[in-house]
Formats: sequence, structure tokens, C-alpha cells
Amino acid sequence: MPDAPDHVLDCVGLFCPMPILKTRETLKGMAIGQLLEMLSDDPASEADLKSWTGRTGHELLSIERHGAVFRFVVRKTR
Repeated sequence: MPDAPDHVLDCVGLFCPMPILKTRETLKGMAIGQLLEMLSDDPASEADLKSWTGRTGHELLSIERHGAVFRFVVRKTR
């Protein structure tokens, strides 16, 4: 499991494309190497975040699911 996140972003109740847009905006304000925890109940968020991190180069460290809520941890790389 990754270290404790530097920032938590709650996107529960938001649907595509908002979780990705909010993740992108939040990471812009963070330092390289910091960790972002993003919570989402959008069923498409797992595929969306995997695709987005693959395109942007940010590191998707973990994906957990608790009921309907996904918990993603992303490391800012650039």
C-alpha cells in the first residue's frame, strides 16, 4: 500500500468526465512526487483513470473498491 496521500479528492456523485478533470486540476497544484487519493463511484472511473494515467505519465499506484466507491492513489510525476 502506498504512503499516506498528500491530498484527498472526493469525486463521489460525479460522473465522466468530471472525476478525471478534477484529478487533473488537483494534480496541477501539487508537487512532483506527491500522492493524490481520489474517491469516485462512477463505474467508468477505473478504466478512465487507467487510460488517463497511461497517457499523461502520472503513476497509478493502487486501485481499491469498497462497495460502489473506488479509491485511487496517483503519484504526480511531472
